[in-house]
Amino acid sequence: MRQIVLDTETTGLEPASGHRIIELGCVELFNRRVTSGTFHRYINPGRTVDAGALAVHGIDDEFLATQPFFADIAKEFLEFVHDAELVIHNAEFDVEFINHELRRVSDAPRDIRDSCEVLDTLALARRMHPGKANDLDSLARRHGVDVSRRELHGALLDARILAEVYLIMTGAQVSLSLDTGDAADQDHAGEFVPVEREGLTLKVPGASPEEAAAHEALLEHIRSQSGGSALWDALPDRRDES
Repeated sequence: MRQIVLDTETTGLEPASGHRIIELGCVELFNRRVTSGTFHRYINPGRTVDAGALAVHGIDDEFLATQPFFADIAKEFLEFVHDAELVIHNAEFDVEFINHELRRVSDAPRDIRDSCEVLDTLALARRMHPGKANDLDSLARRHGVDVSRRELHGALLDARILAEVYLIMTGAQVSLSLDTGDAADQDHAGEFVPVEREGLTLKVPGASPEEAAAHEALLEHIRSQSGGSALWDALPDRRDES
């Protein structure tokens, strides 16, 4: 089964008010394993970023002015996600924005759900953890997923975190035993059985050269706007540990 864990960053909260997508990040899962397949693009929204949104993701107008428009990357994006199940946290938000973009592109579906199934991990989390905070940070901490590098939101980073959270959240299987006439079997029907994780490692793919270059360009732009330094420059480089 092919799944695409997806996240977006936007200029604001309401596409109906003219807000647009500025970043798309996708991580591919195949048969519940992370592959090397990713899709990551920054996008010129053709409008300014709201101050509130800028505080969340740090992606500003000057940087976005150098990026392609959604129409320029729409075909590549649709080919990447085609016939996959999209795994999205608070899916209605992202799907609404994606559909808003698609409707501005000729020869594109009006609704991404015409090409993909959609699984909302927020709805899943609310069923699993009723009455608790179920934002991505809270879920990551609850399930032991490292979010120390998430000082600002980023679509690809958040998609990678969500992929790990989703795999942990769904790492139990339900026995679907039918009536076999065995009372012992029937007593355990529907019981959650933990998956044996010993020796199991999740592959975390590195960024492609294009993704790394785009990310470094954004960081350099933020440094230039903040006096030549940024907090994350003081953090240890963990890339050699992966």
